[in-house]
Amino acid sequence: MSGSTRDAILGRIRRSNRARPGDPERQRTVEERLAGAPKGIVPRRGQLPHADQVALFVEMAEKANATTARIASYGDLPAEVTRWLRDNNFPADLRLAEDPRLAGADFDATALTLRRGASDGNDLNALSHAEGGIAETGTLVLVSGPDNPTSLNFLPENHIVVVKAEDIAGDMEAVFPAIRQRYGKGEMPRSLNFVTGPSRSGDIEQTLLLGAHGPRALHIIVVG
Repeated sequence: MSGSTRDAILGRIRRSNRARPGDPERQRTVEERLAGAPKGIVPRRGQLPHADQVALFVEMAEKANATTARIASYGDLPAEVTRWLRDNNFPADLRLAEDPRLAGADFDATALTLRRGASDGNDLNALSHAEGGIAETGTLVLVSGPDNPTSLNFLPENHIVVVKAEDIAGDMEAVFPAIRQRYGKGEMPRSLNFVTGPSRSGDIEQTLLLGAHGPRALHIIVVG
């Protein structure tokens, strides 16, 4: 869209709203909304005690064709990853995120072939750490950065994602304040991905195809 066309469209919108460029009252309203980050209407489905939120997250994730497992600590993570790869007859190799929360998982003691960092597009299996989960939809919340490259979310065929039980919230609206608190207001990660189940698409005949735009398989491991 050219600059003149865009300006014409925006001008018509302003005129229809009786808005004036630089209107101090409208500017004050915008600034107050940005500063206050008000919450909208939140569905009741996720408004549960935390243990029930975690159970709902697992239920909804499995409805979206993900598989799940629960482990007590990060020390149990290598065994669960190895089990899932073996049970699904996937190769014993893994592209591993460098999230410091994974430091308590000794993958070097496994028989897996390990690579670390961003995917180059040739990885079959990858593991990354989510920032949180959304109970009402079984959705993972993944942020970008050197600790968890976004390429791990989309390029490998099979994606294993770790999430701490304490980071699972009832709804999407609860996730943003938690991320702001960790990174600081105005310092959000460059990318924020919401992932619900493995990648899928339906053609005109509504035939479901897994792996259309990303991983064919998603395994979620809840820690704690």
